Amino acid sequence: MKKKTKTKYIFVAGGVMSGVGKGIAASSIAKILQSRGLSVTAIKIDPYVNVDAGTMNPTEHGEVFVLKDGMECDQDMGNYERFLDTDLSSLNYMTTGSVYLSVIGKERNLEYGGSCVSVVPGVPNEVIEKMDRAAKAEKAAVVVVEVGGTVGEYENILFLEAYRSLKFKNPEDTLFVLVSFLPLQKDGELKSKPTQHAVRAVNSAGILPDIILARAVVSLDKERKRKIALNCNVREQDVISAPDVSSIYEVPLNFEKDGLGDLIVEKLRLPKRKTDMAEWKAFVNRIHTVKKPVKIGIVGKYFSAGAFILADSYISVIEAVKHASYNLKLKPQIEWLSSGEFEEKKNLKKLDAYQGIIVPGGFGSRGIEGKINVIEYCRKNKIPYLGLCYGMQLQVVEFARHVAGMSGAHTTEVDSETKYPVIDIMPEQKEIISEKRYGGTMRLGNYIEVIKPNTIAMKAYGAKEVVERHRHRYEVNPELVGQIEGKGLVFSGKSPDGRLMEIAELPEKEHPFFVGTQAHPEFLSRPLRPHPLFSAFIRAASKRTNN
Repeated sequence: MKKKTKTKYIFVAGGVMSGVGKGIAASSIAKILQSRGLSVTAIKIDPYVNVDAGTMNPTEHGEVFVLKDGMECDQDMGNYERFLDTDLSSLNYMTTGSVYLSVIGKERNLEYGGSCVSVVPGVPNEVIEKMDRAAKAEKAAVVVVEVGGTVGEYENILFLEAYRSLKFKNPEDTLFVLVSFLPLQKDGELKSKPTQHAVRAVNSAGILPDIILARAVVSLDKERKRKIALNCNVREQDVISAPDVSSIYEVPLNFEKDGLGDLIVEKLRLPKRKTDMAEWKAFVNRIHTVKKPVKIGIVGKYFSAGAFILADSYISVIEAVKHASYNLKLKPQIEWLSSGEFEEKKNLKKLDAYQGIIVPGGFGSRGIEGKINVIEYCRKNKIPYLGLCYGMQLQVVEFARHVAGMSGAHTTEVDSETKYPVIDIMPEQKEIISEKRYGGTMRLGNYIEVIKPNTIAMKAYGAKEVVERHRHRYEVNPELVGQIEGKGLVFSGKSPDGRLMEIAELPEKEHPFFVGTQAHPEFLSRPLRPHPLFSAFIRAASKRTNN
């Protein structure tokens, strides 16, 4: 009888500070192992009490990524999907809130047999059970688990305890990777002391790091590796350099150069196989060699965080633009444009400098009239336009107001008393809102769309039916569709029952590319497999000569 192979677990945690690159490190580790023919999946643990990420503000937490089954989660899940070219599910994401919810649910259902349920080992055991379920569902030989926050924080101690418990039971099947930052002093010296303190924090949780990924603006020299090894109780070869790079897609290749793949294989006793990253290398090479620019403006309202720009609010949109551009051998030049500045129409001439404009998703009324003005300008001046979710809804509002003769048309999300509610909430959603059930109740996850023949959408997709991911509550009002279509806006994508409008466009003979989608196609874009709508948009933009 063939012996069953145990699942291997690699925990990735951060030291010194958050935002150090744990998500990219975890994604890169998973990619390296996948390139060696291993079945790999990834899990993100967020130490928030929120049950999911759906109610978090993008300017505080970054983009809310949506999985195929509708789970609203952290943006790192998007990195996992992009690097592994896979579709993950809610089994691959957990928060403190969701873990406690599971434990309390089991206690209420007498699943603990009347025992007293303690935080330890109850919560860590639940974490391990969730990881096991994800591993079985994905039939994964290796599971890469990223723990949010930084070691030493009270919030994530229970997740570290889950690892310690797992390591104690199966020492040969678990690995702990610490991603730690080394600051660069003005004199040019990389300081290892913060990393030493981070390792001590890990040690205090009963954990010895197996590998240290040393994040810094530059590569580590031999002396720094020696010093970290000496003070952190690891071998020199267990310290992997993780310098800043111009593209995140270089990271797996850099790790491989420093021997990370071989190191993991050795420590976890995995099969020794050759690495096949030829396509990935070709993609990275294209990033560095393409020269012809395509200038894209993204008009949003979630960029500002105090005095800083928070591009993470639209990270999947940005990556989707990059994927499409690089695969078309173009160099994307992406610039952020605040929707607020376009509420004064005199500023709209600024848009002439761009070859294409994107209005991404969002909620609420702030900056909306600026977005509508941008959409009108793009329509009238034949600037390629791509509207995503709210960007599509406002495209319909703009067309209704200025072409269909529906003065004052609006979305009821902003103006509940509008005479022409071209964007409205569906009856089933009205009931949900009246009961104040906001979390996880939007139209979320994968839905089928039927594509209309002889349209830009059909030309882009090349298929009669497609699947797209959604995250929204409001829809194009079915009662006003006929009036809008009668004036020339084409709904080229609809739900199978024809009730929901999924894609809106102007015919190609009238505009080179004026397309909006109710979905979030950016969630399905991959480095080696860009999304067809983004590819069509970038192709159209590349043909425009910006002023």
